[in-house]
Amino acid sequence: MEQREQVEKIISKLRPYIQRDGGEIELVNIEDGIVYVKMGGACDGCSAIDVTLKQGIESMLLENVPGIIAVVTV
Repeated sequence: MEQREQVEKIISKLRPYIQRDGGEIELVNIEDGIVYVKMGGACDGCSAIDVTLKQGIESMLLENVPGIIAVVTV
């Protein structure tokens, strides 16, 4: 499976949990092992976004998708 497909699959699995709190996540790009996402809805400006991003999304991607080294918001 292609790297982008793997990332999209994991994001789609995490999306319902993010939406449950009124947020949204969109994959923007993957470049040099860095996944760029746009966080929207209640996630935009939320104080817990760093925890969600690093301990949730990034940890899942690092663990399951070879070549991914970080996740950042745009």
